[in-house]
Amino acid sequence: MHLQQTKRASRVSGGPQYYFHDLPESIKLYLRQKGTVPVALITPYGATKSDYFAVSAYHKLDSEMQATEGKVGHDRIQQGRASKSIGESIRYWYKLPPGDFERIDIDIEIKDDVFYLTPLAYKYAYKRKRSPVPRVHHPLTFTQAYQSPFWVQQIEYSDKKFPGIVQWSLEEICRIVKDHRSKATSPHVHENDILRASGPLNHLGIKLGPLVGKGYDCYSEFLFLDYPSYLVPVELKKRSSGFKYQQKKYGKTELSRAVILCVRHDHVNLPGHIDVIELEALCKHGKL
Repeated sequence: MHLQQTKRASRVSGGPQYYFHDLPESIKLYLRQKGTVPVALITPYGATKSDYFAVSAYHKLDSEMQATEGKVGHDRIQQGRASKSIGESIRYWYKLPPGDFERIDIDIEIKDDVFYLTPLAYKYAYKRKRSPVPRVHHPLTFTQAYQSPFWVQQIEYSDKKFPGIVQWSLEEICRIVKDHRSKATSPHVHENDILRASGPLNHLGIKLGPLVGKGYDCYSEFLFLDYPSYLVPVELKKRSSGFKYQQKKYGKTELSRAVILCVRHDHVNLPGHIDVIELEALCKHGKL
C-alpha cells in the first residue's frame, strides 16, 4: 500500500494532499466503517502522536475533527490540526532531502483505534528510483539479548563527538548496577535510585524528565544522531517484569508507547511498542 501525493502544482490552493492506494481490504473496511481514524506516525524512535487523520472516501472532517458525510472519492490522510502535511512530517523525522513526493510506501497497524503508520520507501516526482526508509525493530531497546542498531550507532556517534564520554558514562552506570546487585551493602535500595543514571544517560542522548506521581514516572527526551528530538514516557523499574499495569495506556488520547528503564530485563512478553533500556546491558557493553 502507498500514499500518492497530489496537487504538487497547486500548493496555494491547499498544499499537497495524500491519497491511499492499494489498502488491504481489512483496513479499507475499518476506515469506511469509522469514517475517520487518528494516525500515529512511526518515526526512527518509534510511534509519536500526531494531529493527522485517515479519512474515508465518503467522509470529511468537520471543525471539531469529527467525521461527517462527504464525497471526496478517495481514502486519504488529512492534516487535521497539524501544521504541515504527512509527507513533510515524514521528511522531517527521517531527514529526507527536499523535493516533491510522488508516492510513499507504507505499512499500517491498527492499535487502540489508531492507525500506526510506518513509511517504508519513497519516490520523488520526476525521478525513476524508489529509496528505502530505514526501519529498526524496537529502536530504543538496549538489553543483553538485543541491542538496537539505532542505539549502537548512537553510542558510536557520541564516542566520536566527545571522546571518552561514553566510557565514563558506562562506568558510572556500572556503579549504579553494582549497588542494585548487592543486597548486603544496599538491602533497601529504591527503584527511583535509577535516576542516578540521569547524568550518564544524558551524555548518551537521553534527558530524563522530572519524576512525577501520576501516570508514567518521567516524560523524557531522546536525541539520537542528528535526528529531531523525541518525547516519550519512561517507566523506572528494578526489573522490567514489574511493568504490568502500565502496559495499558493512560487516557484516551495517549498512545501505547513507552520505554522501560530498568536495572535487569526479565520481562518475557512485552507489547510491540514498548522498548527496554537495561542498565546491566549498558554496563557490560562498556567492558567489551
